[in-house]
Amino acid sequence: MSRELFRFKGGVHPPEHKSESNTRPVHAAPLPRKLVIPLRQHIGNPARPVVEVGDRVLKGQLIGAADGYISAAVHASSSGIVSAIGPAAIPHASGLPDECITIETDGRDEWIDHAPIDYRALEPAELRMRLRDMGLAGLGGAVFPSAVKLDPGATHPCPTLILNGGECEPWITCDDMLMRTRADDILQGVAVMRHLLGSTEILVGIEDNKPEALASMRFAAAKLDFAIEVVAVPSIYPGGGAKQLIETLTGKQVPSGKLSTDIGIQVFNVGTAYALARAVHHGEPLISRLVTVTGHVLRPQNVEALIGTPMQVLIDLAGDRDGTTGVLMGGPMMGMPMPDLEVPVVKATNCILVKSKELFPPLPSALPCIRCTRCADACPAELQPQELFRFAKAGDFGRAQEYHLFDCIECGCCSYVCPSHIPLVDFYRYAKSEIWAREKEKRAADLARERHEFRQFRLEREKKEKAEKLAAKAQAARAQAALDQAQRAELAATPAAEGTAQSDADAKKALIAAALARAQAKKAEVAPKNVDHLSPDKQREIEEIEARRAKIRELARQPLETDENKS
Repeated sequence: MSRELFRFKGGVHPPEHKSESNTRPVHAAPLPRKLVIPLRQHIGNPARPVVEVGDRVLKGQLIGAADGYISAAVHASSSGIVSAIGPAAIPHASGLPDECITIETDGRDEWIDHAPIDYRALEPAELRMRLRDMGLAGLGGAVFPSAVKLDPGATHPCPTLILNGGECEPWITCDDMLMRTRADDILQGVAVMRHLLGSTEILVGIEDNKPEALASMRFAAAKLDFAIEVVAVPSIYPGGGAKQLIETLTGKQVPSGKLSTDIGIQVFNVGTAYALARAVHHGEPLISRLVTVTGHVLRPQNVEALIGTPMQVLIDLAGDRDGTTGVLMGGPMMGMPMPDLEVPVVKATNCILVKSKELFPPLPSALPCIRCTRCADACPAELQPQELFRFAKAGDFGRAQEYHLFDCIECGCCSYVCPSHIPLVDFYRYAKSEIWAREKEKRAADLARERHEFRQFRLEREKKEKAEKLAAKAQAARAQAALDQAQRAELAATPAAEGTAQSDADAKKALIAAALARAQAKKAEVAPKNVDHLSPDKQREIEEIEARRAKIRELARQPLETDENKS
């Protein structure tokens, strides 16, 4: 019985261009002379360097430790010498450099000692931290640390696990080739995911334009001791988006501002499952991935590339050609232009698409919006792109947020169908970046204000405490002066006939009284602070100390026996 499928709103059918690269076997890319490994290859905190310039590192060695819960480690992709730690060009649309570790390879490709992980013998939390330290992150585009996604939490059980093999973006075929050639390993990774999430329903969604991948995955699933349903889904862009695939397979929609785990579903890319299997069953950290090199090259193909390999190396392997007009990392719909071909392959690099005027002719100049609403019809997130464009262009970012700007997945369907050739997604990215920048400025201003207010409070408190101390000292001085005057008067009035013994006793009493007065003044001067909300143990300790002090004061007040009384 075939599974009932559902249809999400919108979507487009751009030319696929899959056959250019999926007809050749997968090749291993050559070992480059230099590897540039960014410390920020995932969502969250960048990794923290744990090596120094001049260190020799081995393949698979940890060179950047995860820094916090939402983070992932990075590793040396081959053996060699660390030649630099600092800013270097990375694959980012901004063209700005970021912190990287550069390794001059030695050609030995020498591994560290590594061994499989007995994942069933570990506590789930410990296993997730091991995977974080293996550098596991989502390879479907978002690059979210896998250890976090594999934590169902106490309140978000995940009965449904979906493996995403849709790969709907034109030109890209790395997931297709991975499923054709390494289906058994992929499903071994699914077994680990099932163990951590406790999922009871496992679905694999693959677009129906990948018959070889469907057959391979179904054959591998039949050999498992638990049920996996491999489902052919309609070929439509962006049917491989996580939310769209969830709706296609289950009919459920992820609410605005929520995560798929809020409705009991978790989604992973097939590449992530394969990397997880290599980490658990072979002890290999994430140091390589399949990359589609296609477009304006002589031999479009998929290659196994080490993380940190310069993109020019892969383009040369596929056959560089004259007439290149640019390079995208990713597909034509969601890819980003590369500022330099020496930027490295990173965990998010699924495709290197070389452009030419023939394959990607320049777009006509943008015309005014004619309010045709084609963009709204094509939007898979059910937004109003023409309104978002109007607000973004006018700088009315508050209204853009009211129209759910951050639900936009930047799939490019609106730009693809726009008859006015308006680069709509560029406006949405601009609006999002401006909102993030303003929120960052607001957080910084709020923090500065809180620090200023706390400083003012501290200064006022210190001023008050200083005044209290001065007042207590003055009061103690007046009390001491009065006491000294009283003692002198008492000694002057004492008859000499009372004898030496009585005088000594009175002198001792006077000294004790003076000591008590000084102690009382000192106590007033250093009154205890921060005694509110004490714990019962601390309160009991204070009461015992005060009881001892009271007993000492009581003994001091008792009259002293004179020598005459003793006799």
